[in-house]
Amino acid sequence: MARRNLIERLAGRPAERPVEDVDLDSLLGLVAESLGYGYSFQRDGAALELSAPRRRITVRLAGLRLEAARRPREDWPVLVAEHLSGAAGRDPDLPDVCDLAAVRPLLRTRVVRAEALEDPSRVIGRHIAADLVEILTVSGRAVRPAEAFCWEIPPGEAMDLAARNVLDDEKLATERLDLEGVPAWRLSGSAASAAVHLRRVQDYLLVSPDGVMVALPNPGEMIVHPVDGLSVMRAIERLWLFARREYHAGEGGLSPHVYWWNHGRLTRIQADLVVQNGQRRLVVAPPPEFARLLADLAQDH
Repeated sequence: MARRNLIERLAGRPAERPVEDVDLDSLLGLVAESLGYGYSFQRDGAALELSAPRRRITVRLAGLRLEAARRPREDWPVLVAEHLSGAAGRDPDLPDVCDLAAVRPLLRTRVVRAEALEDPSRVIGRHIAADLVEILTVSGRAVRPAEAFCWEIPPGEAMDLAARNVLDDEKLATERLDLEGVPAWRLSGSAASAAVHLRRVQDYLLVSPDGVMVALPNPGEMIVHPVDGLSVMRAIERLWLFARREYHAGEGGLSPHVYWWNHGRLTRIQADLVVQNGQRRLVVAPPPEFARLLADLAQDH
C-alpha cells in the first residue's frame, strides 16, 4: 500500500529517475508513515513535506541522498530514520541544520578521543593527531553527514568556520605553573575543547620557532611549554606525569599523552614509563620530525 501511494504521488515527477532515488523515496515514505506523518515529495525530489493535523515540516533531502550514495543499502534504514526523526523532533525555536545561513552562528568544533567515536563515518570530523579527532557540532551535538552535505560549502570549510566561532567565543584564562622546575602555562576556559585554541596559542605566550609541547588532559584546558633547547626532554617528562595524573583523576578526560604543536600540526610524542635496575624512568620514542629537531638542538647545545 505504501509503495502504491508513493508511485501515485510521484506520477507528476520526471519519469527517468535513478533506481536508487526511487528506492530511497520508498523508504522515506515508509518511515514517514511509521512516525505518524502524511507526506508528499517536492517535484524535483529536493525535499519531503511531512504533515500532521497541527504541524507541517519540510525535510531537505539533498544531503541525505549524497550520504546514501556513499553508504551500503543496509545502512539506509538507519540513515532515513535518523534524518526524519531528527527533523520531526527538532525544537521549533532552532533552525533547520540543513539551512547553513541559519545555523552558521551555532556551529562549533570540539576535540574528542578517536576511540570514543563508535562510528566515525556518522560524524563530520578530522584527525588533529593519531588519537584525537576534531568534530563539527551544532547546538552541542555532532552534525550528521546527511545534514552537512546539504550545504553549499564542503565539510572542511564548514569546520574552519565553526573553529573560528569557537575562537571568537572567549579568550582563555592563563595561569603560570611550575612542574617541578619546568615552567608551563595552563590555558583554560568554558569551551568544550580548549585544544581548538591551539590555532592561536601565540596570542597567549611567546612561541618559539620550534613550537610548543602541550598536554590535553581535559577538554577545557591545555598545559603548554614552549620548546627551548634540550630542556624540552625534561618538560616532556613533567608534562607526561601531569597529564596522566589529571586525566585519570576523574571522568571525561581527553588524553593522558604529550603532543608537539608546530606549524599548525599536532603530533603525539610516544612515551612509556619503564623500570630498569629498580628505578622508573620515562622512555620517549620521538617521531622522525621531532627526532630531527632534537638532533639539531643537540648540535646547538
